[in-house]
Amino acid sequence: MTRLQRNVTLAAVIIPFLAFIAAIVLLWNSLVSWTDIAILVVMYVPTALGITVGYHRLFTHRAFQTKNWVRYLFAVLGSMAVEGSVIDWVADHRKHHAFADDEGDPHSPHGHGPGLRGTLKGLWYAHMGWLFDTQGQATKRQYAPDLLEDPGMMRINRLFIPIVILGLLIPFGLGFALTGTLTGALTGLLWGGFVRIFLIHHVTWSINSVCHFYGRRRFETDDQSTNVFWLAIPSLGESWHHNHHAFPRAAVQGMRWWEIDLSAGVIWLLEKLGLAWNVIRISPERQAQRLAGSGKAPRRARIAEEPAK
Repeated sequence: MTRLQRNVTLAAVIIPFLAFIAAIVLLWNSLVSWTDIAILVVMYVPTALGITVGYHRLFTHRAFQTKNWVRYLFAVLGSMAVEGSVIDWVADHRKHHAFADDEGDPHSPHGHGPGLRGTLKGLWYAHMGWLFDTQGQATKRQYAPDLLEDPGMMRINRLFIPIVILGLLIPFGLGFALTGTLTGALTGLLWGGFVRIFLIHHVTWSINSVCHFYGRRRFETDDQSTNVFWLAIPSLGESWHHNHHAFPRAAVQGMRWWEIDLSAGVIWLLEKLGLAWNVIRISPERQAQRLAGSGKAPRRARIAEEPAK
């Protein structure tokens, strides 16, 4: 990673964080309107879906097929979440699955040393540290050749920065349109722009850190992925991460009736509208075949948990 790339990443992390602190101050002093909250929600949901449905389930894992204009719309929305350009994101995530929790994984929390210090170091690395080390470094020709061959996707990839700026101008414009004031435009930018980016960032990064460290497991998988129920709603269903590692191509990651998966609901709606087809779902029988027979973690995970002799 070049120095320029590190500086850009640092700005993308720090600016939303500072905005979040400012938002807390405004909230504490009751200087936040329902208009600001509405703009936050209106911007959060579609741009988060750009990551969960678009970048992740559609582009990375090809869990369903759709029309080109829908694909490109999800790519634009995902770019507005400011987690990297679509091809970089997909290449990194495919590499993560190729080496999940093993050497070569771009952001595993495991293997960073023994004891509490190693645990904290690993969680930090998986959550944010990897952004300054391995983000965007996966070989695109190896891990995302299909996207490199798509002229429309290449164009969106090159326009990442202008799309990010558009994602900030929209809440600014909404704030002005709804309040008619510059103050309303600026608070719209704060909440629907920077605070929204901060929240999406840390929810997504929690999938990399928390959902590979703490939570529940039920399938035989050769990694240490977990399901974390309390992240299900803000992550729009992505925190059923152990289910996902057991069946990476599944469009539905919440595989029990109580596992809320809002992203799967969007894919279902697209299917009903005739905008999605070949949607990959995992039958109960196939799920039963992958259940951990002994209730223990796979061998590699057990070895990692055993104390050094």
